[in-house]
Amino acid sequence: MVSYISSSQTVRKYSNEFMSIGVDARSMGMSNAVTSHTNDVTAGYWNPAGLLALEDSEMSLMHASYFANIAQYDYAGFAMPIDNESAFGISIIRFGVDDIMNTTQLIDSQGNIDYNRISLFSAADYGVTFSYARHAKLDGFTYGVNAKILRRIIGDFATSWGFGFDIGAQFKTQNDWQFGVMIRDITTTYNVWAINEEEYNKIKDAVPGENQEMPEKTEITMPKAYVGISKKFIHRYDYSFLVSANLNMQFAQTNDIVSTSFVSIDPAVGLEVGYNNLVFLRGGVGNFQNITTIDNTNKLSFQPNFGVGFKYRGIAVDYALTDIGNQSAALYSNIFSLRVDLGIFRR
Repeated sequence: MVSYISSSQTVRKYSNEFMSIGVDARSMGMSNAVTSHTNDVTAGYWNPAGLLALEDSEMSLMHASYFANIAQYDYAGFAMPIDNESAFGISIIRFGVDDIMNTTQLIDSQGNIDYNRISLFSAADYGVTFSYARHAKLDGFTYGVNAKILRRIIGDFATSWGFGFDIGAQFKTQNDWQFGVMIRDITTTYNVWAINEEEYNKIKDAVPGENQEMPEKTEITMPKAYVGISKKFIHRYDYSFLVSANLNMQFAQTNDIVSTSFVSIDPAVGLEVGYNNLVFLRGGVGNFQNITTIDNTNKLSFQPNFGVGFKYRGIAVDYALTDIGNQSAALYSNIFSLRVDLGIFRR
């Protein structure tokens, strides 16, 4: 029996966080400070307004492992111009932990341990984003919107559907300064959970005297805002320097470096150095957090990132190493991504 109940709604600080991890090793190498200048297929995730820079169809793939290969994170994207004034994109994300042992039936009704009663299940989150972007009448101004469908599955125990919208804009001045803003879940995103009561009843009394309560059935993801600025400098025709910065805002009190009851702000900066538009070296710093240590003192934590890239005839291969030096609690991850301009097959 599956129960759908939506009478109780819970607003969480960290809801649907798998949609906030980021995509593309190039962007991660720059600490995700790309809101203002993202201009390829991955703009469908970072800021749909950037899709207007596409000259032809593009696709992108990324794979990453987290927590010592326990969790797998995958992304695929496709985008294409519709005409001279608009563009379309689709992004698919999966974050999952597979082959989790279900030991809820390990001990039978007689108190005997039976390892044959152990089964495996997966906990996986899926997000599909449809993007549309368009030029505005104001020269240099573009805007875009995302429509998101979320699917979350916890084995046979619970599943959910979620829906939400993002909106973004970019503006490029005549002297090549670029500005961007992206608001995720602008209307809030709703997840409606279905709890398998038959499976729930098997475990609710697993610990005598500590009955587990039925989880909330509706989860609300609050909006987040990202504001960015960037500029690209060219030196002697062959060398390029892309400098960017972001202010990442959550409308809740968190451990971010700037934290109030209304908004918390986490800055990020990134740098990309390129040679002949062929090879790239990237770096960035972000995720500034105030952490309380075990001796009850405060410490400022941050996450440095590093990346390299190679681009040739419309094919780009990028690599990023995140969380260098283990500045945060999570282990560092190796990120690889591939981006292909599909126009190369028609030239």
